[in-house]
Amino acid sequence: MFKDHVSNDNSSERRFQLLIGSINDYAIFMLDLEGHVTSWNPGAERFKGYRAEEIIGRHFSLFYTDEERAAGVPVRALKEARELGKFEAEGWRVRKDGTHFWANVVIDPVRDDGGQLIGFAKITRDMSKQRAAQLALRDSEERFRLLVQGVTDYAIYMLSPTGTVTNWNSGAERIKGYQLDDVVGTHFSRFYTEADRAKGVPEHALNVALTVGRYEQEGLRVRKDGSQFWAHVVIDAIHDPAGKLLGFAKVTRDITERKLAAEALERANAALFQSQKMEAIGQLTGGIAHDFNNLLAVLSSSLDILGIRLHETADRRLLEGMHRAVNRGVTLTQQLLSFARQQPLKVDNYNLNDLIEGFETMLRRAGASGIAYTFDLAPNLGNVAIDATRFEAALLNLVVNARDAMEDSGNIFFSTANVELLAGQVGQLAAGPYVRTTVKDSGAGMSAAVIARAFEPFFTTKDVGKGTGLGLSQVYGFIAQSGGDVTLESQPGLGTTVDIFLPIVAQAEALTPDAEPVAERVLIVEDEADLMTVASELFSTMGYQVFTASNGNDALLMLNRMQDIEILFTDVMMPNGMNGIELARTAQQRYPKLKVILASGYALPALLSEYGDLSDFSLLSKPYRLADLAKKLRGA
Repeated sequence: MFKDHVSNDNSSERRFQLLIGSINDYAIFMLDLEGHVTSWNPGAERFKGYRAEEIIGRHFSLFYTDEERAAGVPVRALKEARELGKFEAEGWRVRKDGTHFWANVVIDPVRDDGGQLIGFAKITRDMSKQRAAQLALRDSEERFRLLVQGVTDYAIYMLSPTGTVTNWNSGAERIKGYQLDDVVGTHFSRFYTEADRAKGVPEHALNVALTVGRYEQEGLRVRKDGSQFWAHVVIDAIHDPAGKLLGFAKVTRDITERKLAAEALERANAALFQSQKMEAIGQLTGGIAHDFNNLLAVLSSSLDILGIRLHETADRRLLEGMHRAVNRGVTLTQQLLSFARQQPLKVDNYNLNDLIEGFETMLRRAGASGIAYTFDLAPNLGNVAIDATRFEAALLNLVVNARDAMEDSGNIFFSTANVELLAGQVGQLAAGPYVRTTVKDSGAGMSAAVIARAFEPFFTTKDVGKGTGLGLSQVYGFIAQSGGDVTLESQPGLGTTVDIFLPIVAQAEALTPDAEPVAERVLIVEDEADLMTVASELFSTMGYQVFTASNGNDALLMLNRMQDIEILFTDVMMPNGMNGIELARTAQQRYPKLKVILASGYALPALLSEYGDLSDFSLLSKPYRLADLAKKLRGA
C-alpha cells in the first residue's frame, strides 16, 4: 500500500515537471528563501536568455535594472509575497544580453505540508508587445485629444446617449462662450433657441442620428451671452464593436459670415439682374422713342403745311386736335427717352434744399387739400450736379403717385441728408458721399410683386386711362443718367418710401454748363484695327484726347516721347511682341502716376492664374460698353 502511494507521488511530480518544462510563453522558476534560483523552465530560458546551468544558484535580482536593485525592489517583492501571500507588478526586466523587456511578474510563497515557508514560485511573462500596443494606443489617444483641443474653428464635443455634454474642446469654448466646467453635465439643448426647444428640435436631432446614423442641419444657435449665430451642425451616433450606443459626436461650425455673404451675394445678383433688365428695356425704349419722334416730326411738319393751305374753320379745328395729339406724343417720347437715359440734360451744381424749397408751392398744389406735407431738410447739404427742371419734374411725379395712393388724405414727408455709401450698398453705386432725398407717403403701399416691376415703363396698377406707367420709370431713368440711383421700400397698408441718391460734387470739382473740362490724354494699344477704331470713338465721345499704338514696343516709345499721357488702355492678348500685362507693368514702373486699364475677353480667374497679382490695374471685360468704360475710368 505504501509502495503504491510513493509510486503515485513520483508519477504526479513527473507529470508536473513535464508540464512546467513544456511551457515556453512563461518563465516559471523557483526561488529559495533568500531569492536564489533553484529551478528553471524552457520559457525562462527562451526570453531571459540564461540556460539552467548558468542561472541556478544566482540571485533573482539579476533580472532587475540597476535602478530597481538600488531602490531595493527585489527585496520588497519577496517581503510582500511572504507577508501578503502574493506579489504582482509590471516593470522593466533585463535579459542576459542586457536588453530590456516589459514583464508581468507574480511571486507566490511556497510552503510545505506543515505550513513552513520553503521558498517562492515566480512566474514572469514577456508583455513587451502588449506594452508597445498600449503605449501606441495611449499616444494615439493623446494626439487625438490634442488635435481636437487644438481645433478652434469647430466646436467638437461628445454627448451621452441622453444628450448630456461629456467633454468640450477649445473651439466650443470660443464659439459658444461656455467654459468646460459651465457646460459638462448639462443637456445640449441649452444651445438651441427657445422656439426650437419648444418644437423638440434637439430631441429630433438625436433621434435622426440614432436612426440614420447621422444628422446634419443649419440653424440658429445661442451663445452663453444670449447672442445668436448661424451654425452648421453634424451629429454622429457612436457605437461600440458590439453595437451598443455609447453616445454622440457633435461638430458645430459658426457660419454666420458665410451666411451673410451668401445673402449679400443673392441680393447683389438680384440687383444686377434688375439693373440688366432695366438696361435692356431702356435700350429698347430709347430706340422706339427715337423712331417715334421721327414719325411725329413728319406728322407735325405735314400738319403745319396743311394748316397753311386750308382755310375752313372746321378743318382747322381738326388740325388743331391733331396738333394736340402730336404734342402729347412728343411728351410721351420725352418720358421714354428720359427712362432710356437718352434725353440731353442741362446740368449745373445745386443744393437740393434750395430746389425743394423753391418748388414747394408747386408740390403742395399737386396734392389734394387733405394731404399734409412735412419737410425735414438737412443743413450743410452737399452740392450735386443735376438738371434742376428734370429734378423738379421727378419730385412732382413722386407727389402725384403718393396722392393717388392716399385717396386725397394722408401725409407726404420730404427729407434730405448727406450719406456715405459703401460700394454696392445701393445698386451698383460706387463708394463715396451722396445726397439722399426721401419722399415718403402714408398711402396704400405696394406688394413685393408690384415693387419688382415699379420702375418698368408702362407698368401701372391704376385704372385704365388714369396713368401711363411712366412716372417712376422717368424718375429712375433721369436719376440713373445723373449718376445716381433710386430705391423703393413699401408694404401693403404701410405706405411707400422712395430714396433718391445723387453723388456729391466737391466744390473744386463742381461741374457747370459753361465749364470746359481739360481733356485727359489716353493711349490706346490694340492690334486689331476695328477694335482700335471703336475704342478710340468711345474715348473721344467722353471727351478724351486719343493716341493709338498697335503693339507694346510702339506704345513704350510713344509714352517716352509724350510723357503727359495720363491713361494707358491696352488689350491683354497681343500676338506680336510683349502682351498687354507686360506692357502695363513696364509702363507703370517707368511712369508711376500712369493710370492703367487692361481689356480682356478672358475671365479674371484665368488671368490671375496665368499672370499672378493684377491688383495694380483696372480690368475691363470684353465686350465692353461706354458705361462699363466710364465706370473703370472713374475707378482708375
